[in-house]
Order: sequence, then structure tokens, then C-alpha cells
Amino acid sequence: MSKSLAIYPGTFDPITYGHLDILKRAASIFDEVIIAVAYNMRKGPLFTVEERLEMIERCIEEAGLKNVKAEAFNSLLIEYAKSKGAKVIIRGLRAVSDFEYEFQMALMNRKLYPEIETFFMMPSEQYTYVSSRIVKEIASYGGNVRCLVPPFIADRLYAKLLKKEQ
Repeated sequence: MSKSLAIYPGTFDPITYGHLDILKRAASIFDEVIIAVAYNMRKGPLFTVEERLEMIERCIEEAGLKNVKAEAFNSLLIEYAKSKGAKVIIRGLRAVSDFEYEFQMALMNRKLYPEIETFFMMPSEQYTYVSSRIVKEIASYGGNVRCLVPPFIADRLYAKLLKKEQ
């Protein structure tokens, strides 16, 4: 029997407890999970891809997720998934508002690569309102984000925002 490989793509700028909740649960379902960090310069990320990978790798290590690895990709997601031999893409749904966009993407991905399945996962209730965008906004006003991201990420976020202001 072949091993199940899932790709969990995103910008992860920065990775939040909501992302980690989905990642941990996906790691318990699939034999291997690749958390695929998109360059996605359209979103104007605060952290570089290298910084995001470094933070994610530390989270993976601290969580003891032996079957998870982090990689960057700068291509069409479906091409990346094909190159890895993945048959599953994991997507998080926080609210009904996420569904329409994610549904369209899942259908387009299936059109481009019929062998792929999209696996929608909802974060635990305490993380349904958490997004990287909201975390950055709260931090930019000096708000406490330590309950939304791991403490070392909060420290890096505050330092990055302080440096950006100077």
C-alpha cells in the first residue's frame, strides 16, 4: 500500500495556532504532510519565505511532528502537488465566507489535475477567528498576540514591525 501524502499550502505570514491546529490533525490522518509555503508576493508578506520556513520548522520540531516537513514553492499549486506525487490538498475553513473561494479553487484544481482531492478542515473552535492578517494587524497596534501564535513568533513579529516603523 502506498503512503498517503497531503500538501497543506499557504502563505503562513506568520503561521498561527489555527494553522498549527489543522497541521497537527492532518499529520494524524496522513502518512506525510508537506506544509507548502507560497512566495505569493501579491499578498505583500511581512516575513520572507526563508523566515516563514524557519518559524514553521521550529513549530514542527516543537510539536514533535515527525511526518511533517516544510518546503517553499513558487509555481501553480497543482504543478507542485503533481511534482510531489500528492493526491490531497488540505485547506482550512474558518467561516462560511471562506467556503465560496475555497470551493472554486478546489474545483479548478480538480479540473487541472483530476487525481487531486481537496480535504477541507475546520480549526478547533478557539481558532476559528484567527488569521495571519488579523494577527499582524493586532500586533501592529501593540496588541497582545501571544494567545494567537507561539511566543517566539510573537517576538519576531513585534521585532519585524518595530524595524519596519524605523
